[in-house]
Amino acid sequence: MNRLAKLCARQLTNRGFSIGVGDVFPTEQLLVKKKKLIEDANIQVDELINTYKKGKLEKATGCNMEQTLENSISGLLSKVRTQAGAQCIQTLSRNNAPLVMAKSGSKGSEINVAQMVAVVGQQIIGGSRVADGFQDRSLPHFHKNAPQPPSKGFVGNSFYSGLLPTEFIFHAMSGREGLVDTAVKTAETGYMSRRLMKSLEDLSTRYDDTVRTSGGGIVQFQFGADKLDPVDMEGSAKPVHFDRTWSHAENLTWSNTDPALLPNEILSFCDSMLSHERSRYPRRDLVGQGYLEYDNTEDRYTDEHEGARDFLRSVEQYVAGRAAKLTRILQLTGLTSDPLGAHMEIDLIDEEQKAKKAYADRVAKVSESTLKLFIKLCLEKYKKAHVEPGHAVGAVGAQSIGEPGTQMTLKTFHFAGVAGMSITQGVPRIKEIINASKLISTPVIKCPLVQNKEMRAARIVKARIEKTYVSDILSYIEDEWMANAGNVVLQIDMDALSDMQLGIGIHDVAEAICRHRKLKVQRGDLHIGQSRIEIRVRVDENAAAKRTKAKGSEEQADLLVRANYLRRLVPFVAISGYPDATRAIIQTSEHDTHTVLVEGYGLRACMNTEGVDGTKTSTNNVMEARDILGIEAARSTIAHEIGEVMGDMDIDPRHMQLLADVMTYKGEVLGITRFGLSKMRDSVLQLASFEKTPDHLFDAAAGMKTDKIEGVSECIIMGQTMTVGTGAFHVVRRLALQSGDISERPALFEDAWTEETNKRRQERKRH
Repeated sequence: MNRLAKLCARQLTNRGFSIGVGDVFPTEQLLVKKKKLIEDANIQVDELINTYKKGKLEKATGCNMEQTLENSISGLLSKVRTQAGAQCIQTLSRNNAPLVMAKSGSKGSEINVAQMVAVVGQQIIGGSRVADGFQDRSLPHFHKNAPQPPSKGFVGNSFYSGLLPTEFIFHAMSGREGLVDTAVKTAETGYMSRRLMKSLEDLSTRYDDTVRTSGGGIVQFQFGADKLDPVDMEGSAKPVHFDRTWSHAENLTWSNTDPALLPNEILSFCDSMLSHERSRYPRRDLVGQGYLEYDNTEDRYTDEHEGARDFLRSVEQYVAGRAAKLTRILQLTGLTSDPLGAHMEIDLIDEEQKAKKAYADRVAKVSESTLKLFIKLCLEKYKKAHVEPGHAVGAVGAQSIGEPGTQMTLKTFHFAGVAGMSITQGVPRIKEIINASKLISTPVIKCPLVQNKEMRAARIVKARIEKTYVSDILSYIEDEWMANAGNVVLQIDMDALSDMQLGIGIHDVAEAICRHRKLKVQRGDLHIGQSRIEIRVRVDENAAAKRTKAKGSEEQADLLVRANYLRRLVPFVAISGYPDATRAIIQTSEHDTHTVLVEGYGLRACMNTEGVDGTKTSTNNVMEARDILGIEAARSTIAHEIGEVMGDMDIDPRHMQLLADVMTYKGEVLGITRFGLSKMRDSVLQLASFEKTPDHLFDAAAGMKTDKIEGVSECIIMGQTMTVGTGAFHVVRRLALQSGDISERPALFEDAWTEETNKRRQERKRH
């Protein structure tokens, strides 16, 4: 690497690496292709707009017609820049400076090159195209209600060709959003990091493998459930990167003279080497007194050695994979037909078979020395990865979660593959989780289906969960008038009602109308037919009694007002569905499996819905999971949701589990705020060092509180050694003192007073 760096530096001093206008000059061929791309996109957008105007645009799941049109146009125009970028790569010279920078990964991307050379593209502000700043239009340069690309933020020029005034404004709007986002995010993440650090700072591992607070409260019985330190991880949260370790062992032990092991020999040798390790982790019967089988994985027999057993199992599986690869090679070369490769003719006479054997050795040879060293290295690395007693796991975890927060965004992203379903991500979502908010901005319940391949089953479940209104099954609504009375008549479309498969009839619809509080319809006022419901119109008797004697014309006017009120409100009466579920959307995966996503609350109702697999139903609302499923479910939800938001940042899951445990170890979900911290800790000085300093100090003085000076903040304030790291223990030295070596030392004030008193007494006696 040093030689390569020297060579590159020497070459760059001779030739240099500069960028000029010539690098962003588009070729004639590129200009033609760009023009065609934009024209094609405009034609497709015009077709979509015409389809929308005719009312024939097919609505996307969970969207109305306008949202569907916007999503479709945004998708089309966003592709133009990507396609233009691909054309740039094909037409630009391989020595083009911006392209070299983008391809080598030093700075920028292909999209930046495309914006300079070809087309800047669609400006997205707040997750959608440019909104209307003036009345029904984005700028006064355009017609009203014009959804065409130029009026909604599409920049057809490149930075080389120059932007039109309207395009320049749209691009400036997009740039401003990025700047504001960065500025707000810095303050948000800074405060979030401070709160995390204050809550987790005094957590450390102890000599009994537990993670405890400075006061001795147990937060985790084992750090991360496997006692491994995230610092020593090689793979993705794994203590050993098996492929790298295998190649290292192979390079150290490779010898052409070493005989290759057969697949069944590999497995038996691995089993014999690991059997000694397995004997160190026997599985005891927690109920009785005896021992159980090593592979018994029932929940009630889970103990403190599960992490070690899982690691040994993973080593065994990797070695089994190597043996399987050797078996495949031997079968392909025709050297064995036995699936385990147990029987192979060793005395090979044929030259062709010798060549095949040599090929098998080159591709998948496993020698005894390689296997022995590999297993030894794996076990050594696993032992080395154990977390040290006294390690400040809380502080490391708080930094690991807080630091990547600066790289997150403040935006709301869309669900992959589902138009119209947005979910809060980035910094706002992390804030919701660690604040333990009861009401979150985008609550989503994920309902896996029992029959997840059937679209019809998914639609039935969706209809059962989502609110269905009278208007969905109404053919028409009209009023009938007689001499002294009137009726509002609802004609129900019974075919539509049966197609929905809600399991309700016309009597249930009538019952729903009676239950609606605002309507104030009595059961006696309803007449139910085979497919029609008649509601008798009458004025509220209490209101009528309060009035004085009214004229007949006024009474009729009251009836008319009442009839109009019923006609307006009855179509919006919910006849089925869950009250807290806003809407339900069917999500289809790449494997054609369907899941129903419910926007809103109501986990218990969704779990009990026929057709939904209740054991796999989950919600992203921590507090609802706590209320319905308990504190363990809340802990899992916190860890899972933080992982979802920060999943692409390579944060070790042990840090997220520690944060989830800190929030839930008291038996209730406590937010990482001053209210939650005051319930987690009793220390006056720690609480005073966080927020509301005078309040805590005055309360402590008034209540005569004591502080044991155990935590990190208190020890720093008082100038004492912290109880984490090397301060986790005390060194006691044997002094070999004899009896009588230690005598009571004279006290400064008390003994001086005693001496003075004795002197005065003696003087008095003399006199």
